Amino acid sequence: KIRADHEKALEEAKEKLKKSRDEIQAEIQTEKNKVVQELKKKDSKPLPLVPLPNLIGINSGEPSDPDIREKRNKIKEMMKHAWDNYRQYGWGHNELKPIARKGHSTNIFGNSQMGATIVDALDTLYIMGLHDEFREGQEWIDKNLDFSVNSEVSVFEVNIRFIGGLLAAYYLSGQEVFKIKAVQLAGKLLPAFNTPTGIPWAMVNLKSGVGRNWGWASAGSSILAEFGTLHMEFVHLSYLTGDPVYYNKVMHIRKLLQKMDRPNGLYPNYLNPRTGRWGQHHTSVGGLGDSFYEYLLKAWLMSDKMDTEARKMYDDAIEAIEKHLIRKSNGGLTFIGEWKNGHLERKMGHLTCFAGGMFALGADGSRDDKAGHYLQLGAEIAHTCHESYDRTTLKLGPEAFKFDGGIEAVAVRQNEKYYILRPEVIETYWYMWRFTHDPKYRQWGWEATQAIDKYCRVSGGFSGVKDVYSSSPTYDDVQQSFFLAETLKYLYLLFSNDDLLPLDNWVFNTEAHPLPVLH
Repeated sequence: KIRADHEKALEEAKEKLKKSRDEIQAEIQTEKNKVVQELKKKDSKPLPLVPLPNLIGINSGEPSDPDIREKRNKIKEMMKHAWDNYRQYGWGHNELKPIARKGHSTNIFGNSQMGATIVDALDTLYIMGLHDEFREGQEWIDKNLDFSVNSEVSVFEVNIRFIGGLLAAYYLSGQEVFKIKAVQLAGKLLPAFNTPTGIPWAMVNLKSGVGRNWGWASAGSSILAEFGTLHMEFVHLSYLTGDPVYYNKVMHIRKLLQKMDRPNGLYPNYLNPRTGRWGQHHTSVGGLGDSFYEYLLKAWLMSDKMDTEARKMYDDAIEAIEKHLIRKSNGGLTFIGEWKNGHLERKMGHLTCFAGGMFALGADGSRDDKAGHYLQLGAEIAHTCHESYDRTTLKLGPEAFKFDGGIEAVAVRQNEKYYILRPEVIETYWYMWRFTHDPKYRQWGWEATQAIDKYCRVSGGFSGVKDVYSSSPTYDDVQQSFFLAETLKYLYLLFSNDDLLPLDNWVFNTEAHPLPVLH
């Protein structure tokens, strides 16, 4: 048989060599085209028709009070300023450098131009009624958003910004292109789960499917907030495709975490995807941990409160957090510290400020009638985070602030004094406003709006600042995509009526992309 095959191959080669070079090249091209067509067929299985969830409150919220309406319009104008400049100077790039007036990208998006700002901003444009801008974004996505690029991206960032952004745009507008792109991209992330434990790598190459972890993370570990912040988007992917693979991937992660021992009931920030063991025993409700806890609560809310397993994990986790990480400073400020190698570091990050909103959102349905307690805790965190803003020169909050001795809610190290247009404090103001309607939250939100407009606005967009304690700050020259996705969206919602994206019907992912409750 081998000899016969060999003879046949020689005959074919002789035949080929009789042909002219052009004929051979034409044949190669035909074969290539065939392969591409086959792949396309494989990629574009038609998606099943699934009923759209009941979508309530996607274009309302106009306040009757003229003062509130004026403030809301100001925030819309800021969104238009950010978008128009990105449109002019950074179109198609991931982000904008508003001073250099050119495109910008970071390693989380790999080395390719994936239009992160467009995808991240779509739902904000939609709820603000900026429909021409929305259509421009949709057109770019339809024609240019391509995921078959040789580029290594952060699984977590691409999930929350791209898949979250595309799904929200689909639910709000009903335009199929967003659903199709979200599903295509999700397929490119699945190879990241090919690890001995099923805990995904932090990064994956979109073309080759090869995954790896960040070099700086504890001994090759995956990060709690990264592999723990996939649930909302992946459940929606399974709902829209009828394919359980996405749901199974995230439920496998949950089951694995449930089986593991937790030091003091706390989840460490690092887990090794090869061995399934915890890395360093660092625990944080700020960066590296934050959105894991948020997604436990939101998994329960998004399931119309049927996923009681998620609620129990959330309740257990925040009980441990309250016991070990939450303290009151000498000056009476409630803060959330970080657990590092057996002791509590009395420092809180800007990212941790989202937790005020989380505690308020989770108050209803909490154990032992503690709803009032958690709403109060949310209010105390909101107050502490407002102090971190109020104690600066620019009235914008630093990246991290200490509670040591006489120093409270103030950044000490130079490399923690920057503000990069982050949303977490404003996010907490919005949740607190929705649950209490205490006017101080709108007042605080307006202070932040004015400070951003005064100190971060430049003629080419909005930029972060390097030192919030300096009266003449230098710019970092980056207009972050989350400024359009989150910061401006939460501000707009804060000055809208509650019937715009009501929380009984919508759950916001950690990039502020609203996804409907699945009944």
